[in-house]
Amino acid sequence: MSLELARLAACAATNKTLEETTILDVSGLLSITEYFVITAGRNERQVHAILDEIGAKLRAAGEGPPRHVEGQNDGRWVLVDYGSFVVHIFEAESREFYGLERLWSDAPRIAFDLADISARS
Repeated sequence: MSLELARLAACAATNKTLEETTILDVSGLLSITEYFVITAGRNERQVHAILDEIGAKLRAAGEGPPRHVEGQNDGRWVLVDYGSFVVHIFEAESREFYGLERLWSDAPRIAFDLADISARS
């Protein structure tokens, strides 16, 4: 179920940005979560739009509120903890600077299809 929700979050993000969205399987590397969803917006406004879209799609799928949200006021790196997966929404420059995909390069990438969200819209 957690992979399905991570894919749904990734699809929701992709609907709001032209930046690449990635899902990393960190379950073999971390004990605190299974997946990272990493995406970016071109500015603070788009970062918040991505955050809102992910929340709306997950609520529509029956997921409760996130356990914790950090960075929402700043808008450069918003971390949304759903327990079994964590969503990282960066402003594009911050994503490049922090390079989570490079830091977690040992984690397998998980494919997702935009049809995952279209079926639930």
